[in-house]
Amino acid sequence: MIDIYETEFRKADLNLLVVFAALMRERSVTRAASALHLSQGAASAALGRLRGLFGDELFTRTRSGVEPTPRAIEIARRIEPALGLIHGVVTDRDQFDAATAQRTFTLGMSDDLEAALLPHLLAATARLPGIRLAVRQASRNTVADMIDRGEIDLGVVAAPAHGADHRSRELFDSGYTCVFNPRILPLRTPITLDDYLAHPHLLISYDGRRGIVDDLLEARGLDRRVIASTTHFAGAALQLATVPALATLPTHAATVYAGTLGLTAAAPPLPMPMYAVSTIWHGTVTDDPAHVWLRRLVDEAARQKRVVLREQY
Repeated sequence: MIDIYETEFRKADLNLLVVFAALMRERSVTRAASALHLSQGAASAALGRLRGLFGDELFTRTRSGVEPTPRAIEIARRIEPALGLIHGVVTDRDQFDAATAQRTFTLGMSDDLEAALLPHLLAATARLPGIRLAVRQASRNTVADMIDRGEIDLGVVAAPAHGADHRSRELFDSGYTCVFNPRILPLRTPITLDDYLAHPHLLISYDGRRGIVDDLLEARGLDRRVIASTTHFAGAALQLATVPALATLPTHAATVYAGTLGLTAAAPPLPMPMYAVSTIWHGTVTDDPAHVWLRRLVDEAARQKRVVLREQY
């Protein structure tokens, strides 16, 4: 086996793989060159050699930089964990040291989970100068494709749809909570169904037409008056500062918005389902030390959120 490796490796400069990893991360030849302390010409030349090595364009130009081809995404899945293992051997460290690492981790989640978890994540990384967190909008239906395209390192979503190549772990259970501004909508709590139906609602929905509340009410032969809709939970919560209406939000976000914006949080007057929030990642990075650290970071943020939810409800 060693003879095979020696024969094949003589055909390629393995330093090119470091350039490849930087291009995948930075999505820009200029930024990749800067990160590696190379000239832009040297980085462009390395990209040309990479294209010859793999027989693929690998990266196509866009207005903002470059985008990986499907072949590049498949290569990245295999190369990045391998580079981490090689780094551990060369430096005599097979663990990820967040205190000294220079790394951007990209998380995919919707804004309700961002509101619930990002404050805990930022507090945990505040004293890690080389660690940067980036968040991209993701849903249960988009997160697996985003992982496969290399757009995010880790997804955090409710009931993610995924395939055999992905791994997932449940973080916490959540449900639904009503929020309103008691200064302009002085409702008594617990909210009765009559009061719930008598006042206007803000809807959070991807299609802007209906949500789970509408489905549950329709099953009872009931309806509510929706005066506006938005695709963002935070957007609905912010409108309650001046709009005398109700919004029914995921509990993990409702508690954050209520505390920050001075809203009242109350249980809905009709039974609503619980659901699990989970992390999801590609199976090829399961044992990567940096990814293990990231998942533990998110696990701890979720644990803190579970404590808060138990204390308030």
